[in-house]
Amino acid sequence: MVFWRKKKDAGGGDGIDEIARPENEPAAPEEISLEELNELPLPEAQKEEGGWFSRLTKGLSKSSTKLTQGLAGLVTKKKLDQSMLDELEDLLITADLGPKTAARLVGEFGRDRFGKDISEEEIKEALAESIAKILEPVAKPLPSSPRPLAGGGTEGGGSLSPFVVLVCGVNGVGKTTTIGKIAYGLNVSHKRPVMIAAGDTFRAAAIEQLEIWAQRANAPIIKKELGADAAAVAYEAYEKAKAAGTEVLFIDTAGRLHNKANLMAELQKIVRVLKKQDESLPHAVLLVLDATTGQNAHEQVRVFREMVNVTGLIVTKLDGSAKGGVVVGLADTFGLPIHLIGVGEKIGDLQPFDAKDFARSLVGLD
Repeated sequence: MVFWRKKKDAGGGDGIDEIARPENEPAAPEEISLEELNELPLPEAQKEEGGWFSRLTKGLSKSSTKLTQGLAGLVTKKKLDQSMLDELEDLLITADLGPKTAARLVGEFGRDRFGKDISEEEIKEALAESIAKILEPVAKPLPSSPRPLAGGGTEGGGSLSPFVVLVCGVNGVGKTTTIGKIAYGLNVSHKRPVMIAAGDTFRAAAIEQLEIWAQRANAPIIKKELGADAAAVAYEAYEKAKAAGTEVLFIDTAGRLHNKANLMAELQKIVRVLKKQDESLPHAVLLVLDATTGQNAHEQVRVFREMVNVTGLIVTKLDGSAKGGVVVGLADTFGLPIHLIGVGEKIGDLQPFDAKDFARSLVGLD
């Protein structure tokens, strides 16, 4: 699995309660093996024929089945008319693409085909092409090269700063396991030193789960006692990561949206403390979203963008419901980079986001 592609050039208000998640996140999965572009050996029991595209298609099967069944019922006559376009728009909305995106796709589809004979396969191919066009601008790998230290100093044994990634999201979306999977891929498989900071100091379970994943990833973890200042954890982690020559530092954070004011203050303090070290910190702020929340994911993006400068998204649990279309709506509405998507609990089920593969899998095309 390649979470970040190597660069050729080394220089190179109301309603908040509705999207709060349960306080207890799921236990970290026991499956930890990683497949990297079929280059690394895996235990036989974990090899899956067809590679990532096969797993993606399987993971999106609930979403694609909902769409394909709707399309099959839609094409009851050959010629495309306004009634069929209206039904297609309704179908895309129910598939969680959202009204704005559904209207855009239907408008493009009907522009040159109105009054012409149309087949179910042609609809799928056209939708896949239009969806891919929406997704392509946001399908971006996350750069993770160490950065020059502020002022060009050499403290910490070198002139480079670890690439600092602040990870946020509501409780239960899978922040802990996502950090663990990426850390495993970078440290164990790519031999790139990683450090993890346990910045969710309000839940003992969050710290314990992160410790488990840090052990699996063979990565040091920086933690403090329950209830400690999360900004202090981040500050100490950055100092230690810099001194150790760590390439990537992940900072986990709390996600208690039922108390938005406190969470905002905490996240902003973490950023403020990091910027005292280097104005460019954090280099990336990733928001982890649970696809099963459907359109509520839009509200989570809006809320977290109020708190911190979200630079990219990771969408998990796409296999958990028929709401995979929300990814298209998120791309169309916010235009934020989507770095990774998850379609299962195995480490190999979290992969870089590919626009064409996702679009074709979503509409049920091989």
